[in-house]
Amino acid sequence: MPTQPPRFADRFLEWFCASHLLEEVQGDLYERFQRDVKLFGERSARRQYLWSVLAFFRPFALKKKTNNDYSNPLLQMNMIRNYFKIAFRNLLRYKGYSLINILGLTAGMTVAMLIGLWIYDEMTFDHYHENHDRIAQVMQHRTMNGEIESAVAVSIPVGEELSKTYPADFDDVVMSSWTTRYNLAFGDSKITRQGNFMSPAAPDLLSLKMTAGTKSGLKEQNSILLSTTLAKALFGDLNPIDKIVKVNNKLDVKVTGIYEDLPYNTTFRDVRFILPWDLLVSTSDWIRAARDNHEWSNNSFRIFVKLSKNADAELVSEKIRYMKKGRTEADEALSNPEISLHPMNRWHLYSEWKNGLNNGGRIQFVWLFGAIGVFVLILACINFMNLSTARSEKRAKEVGIRKAVGSLREQLITQFFTESLLISFIAFILSLVIVWLSLSVFNDVADKQMNMLWSNPYFWIAGLGFTFLTGLLAGSYPAFYLSSFQPLATLKGTFKAGRFAAVPRKVLVVTQFTVSIVLIIGTAVVYKQILFAKNRPIGYDRNGLVSVHLNTKDIHKHFEVVKDELVKTGTILDMAESASPATDVFSNNIDFDWEGKDPAFQADFATIGVSHDFGNTVGWKFADGRDFSKNFSTDSAGFVLNETAVKFMGLKDPVGKTIRWEDRSFKVIGVIKDMLMSSPFEPVKQTIYFIAPRGGNFITLRIHPHLSADQALKNMEAVFKKHDPSSPFTYDFVDDEYEFKFAAEEQIGKLAAFFSSLAIFISCLGLFGLSSFVAEQRTKEIGVRKVLGASVFNLWSLLSRDFVILVFISLCIAVPVSWYYMEEWLQRYIYRTSLSWWIFALTGAGALLITLLTISFQSIKAAMMNPVKSLKSE
Repeated sequence: MPTQPPRFADRFLEWFCASHLLEEVQGDLYERFQRDVKLFGERSARRQYLWSVLAFFRPFALKKKTNNDYSNPLLQMNMIRNYFKIAFRNLLRYKGYSLINILGLTAGMTVAMLIGLWIYDEMTFDHYHENHDRIAQVMQHRTMNGEIESAVAVSIPVGEELSKTYPADFDDVVMSSWTTRYNLAFGDSKITRQGNFMSPAAPDLLSLKMTAGTKSGLKEQNSILLSTTLAKALFGDLNPIDKIVKVNNKLDVKVTGIYEDLPYNTTFRDVRFILPWDLLVSTSDWIRAARDNHEWSNNSFRIFVKLSKNADAELVSEKIRYMKKGRTEADEALSNPEISLHPMNRWHLYSEWKNGLNNGGRIQFVWLFGAIGVFVLILACINFMNLSTARSEKRAKEVGIRKAVGSLREQLITQFFTESLLISFIAFILSLVIVWLSLSVFNDVADKQMNMLWSNPYFWIAGLGFTFLTGLLAGSYPAFYLSSFQPLATLKGTFKAGRFAAVPRKVLVVTQFTVSIVLIIGTAVVYKQILFAKNRPIGYDRNGLVSVHLNTKDIHKHFEVVKDELVKTGTILDMAESASPATDVFSNNIDFDWEGKDPAFQADFATIGVSHDFGNTVGWKFADGRDFSKNFSTDSAGFVLNETAVKFMGLKDPVGKTIRWEDRSFKVIGVIKDMLMSSPFEPVKQTIYFIAPRGGNFITLRIHPHLSADQALKNMEAVFKKHDPSSPFTYDFVDDEYEFKFAAEEQIGKLAAFFSSLAIFISCLGLFGLSSFVAEQRTKEIGVRKVLGASVFNLWSLLSRDFVILVFISLCIAVPVSWYYMEEWLQRYIYRTSLSWWIFALTGAGALLITLLTISFQSIKAAMMNPVKSLKSE
């Protein structure tokens, strides 16, 4: 290969020299340079070339602005039409490469579009409510167990104080119960749905869109607002307004309004009806007592507020921060309770609190998937760049001829950008179709109800702008690289890409596989964490357990009769009541005292009221002592502790020890292995089980193993309806409820696996295209080697070696990067798995295997080609 003159001198000449002189001058300087190399050596020739370029820097040789007719709109349209015509012809001429580019960009854009819709849904969560930027929830922060705990449970006097003392800061203060299930009946229609008791201002706060009746309907104490679907389910085609609905078989309420169903991307999406707050207070003795006695320490309710137009949530939070100081009972005062506001715009994405600070939530997944979308799209752009530059030698003569007949470099750049934009636009159209067809499946995986934003102008602006930027990004390097070829070298046939021309392509391939491998490792770690938590000991046997939520006292009144009937028919083995389901904790309490407790230390415990047979029903595992028994009347003043509670209190030989709760003394009768009831990713909380004097709202039943679940449920329904005919029989399998605790992590894992698969697909597409080009470029070399005795395996190894090395380099980069970020991700879980070496080993082996399978088709095809065909032109 001839020695090349100094590149920087060449570039300087191209920058200042007039286009009509450049080719002649550059050619003369090039010939003189080659002569000087032979006569005086390369160093002297390069120095002389530089001086000659500098000497030519004179006024007559400088570029001048020329007047042309390009400003003619008709001529411009013809040129643009010509650009697209040539671009389309090139697509048809190189069908294989065009297909790879279009498929790659389509896959990248599909991923980016799906992620974009997902992010839009996340970022606009709760935006259905017109005043979402002014709505907030009242929160309480207390120092418990040595840490600041944050919760949305507050007391009734807090709401009253906000309304009375700070009227200038709040337009509305809405008291609310928790969203839970209720039985609703009208005639023969009996259904169970979730709803709330809320203050009359709730419809305005939530911007409910009324389809019938009035927003002010909650001002009537015995009234109810229904969602459209619930009204249809209860009344069919009848007009529901002024009809009487029975709630939990004890409250008769009049329908005063029907509101449009709240969308899926709102916090209140499960609220199917709203009842007046005053109705709850008037029908519940303990709530009425909490209001009338101003029980500041009874944190059992929720409060939502709408700030006034000029109020700032942070400033108002500072005003109300110490509202409870001096007003709570002595035990709660030790926890230093503080009040704050949590704005609605942060509920969904910033829902996690640690030590009193709002430290994130789903926002981390928005950033994560946003980054994945960008990276996957970049992978697709890399394919385009790689294949375009790899075919540079094939297009070198085209560039030379165009320049020789007068094309400016700017025109060539425009031509190459036109080709990339055309491919990008075709990919955009295809990706729109794919996203539209696959959105329902994606919604199932992502637990969303997203729709295509066809009528949203921002969607089209973003989509087309996104397409344009993708085209520019994908076509930038090929456009500037290909347009820089010198016509003299290309037309003489002496043009060679150079030994370093392949370096950018190799860097891009390494980048592609680095990103893909990081995504695969990340997905594997997510699933390993899920499996780790699923295999965690849970302290009971959840298989065959059924949970029934009770909304009336009828089953409780006939508990023993219902149990006997189900046991005698062989439907169940045992049955018990509890105040919380087996998979959740609904109550936490303070004011416990025991021997050795520091009086200044404030502790709270999960407290679960149960019936005597609860432990036997769920399958408690005892570490010490015994279970509750009806044979011991003293068990009504007995506690069963979990092991965490024993360690937390520092009790040695806990059985028989006395623990005081409020004004009563309880004796520890047993210690059980920790029963996992809350998050499987968090430590089990210190828990106390006691006999509930008034039963509970949940029935837990263990199905007889010899009976099918379907038949058992039919038998249960018949018995339950016999003793509680007003309530529909609704149930949950405890196993399903436990699995639901992994829903968020599994959702992230599925999405990550989906996007990782597409990333690998795009990378393999590019690898397939490059291997095809390399095999085609080395056809004659392969023919010569075969003639000289090379085997198919030798040739396959030759063609595969470079790609395997690139993937190995990617592994060396991806492993430490993924190790760092996944170790950081795991820190958010207290109960977490470890990063195992085999994840990285298997991912590396998988990446190498995929690489070999991808390139082997072209490599073996080239290796088995008849050398006569490849060498006949020689």
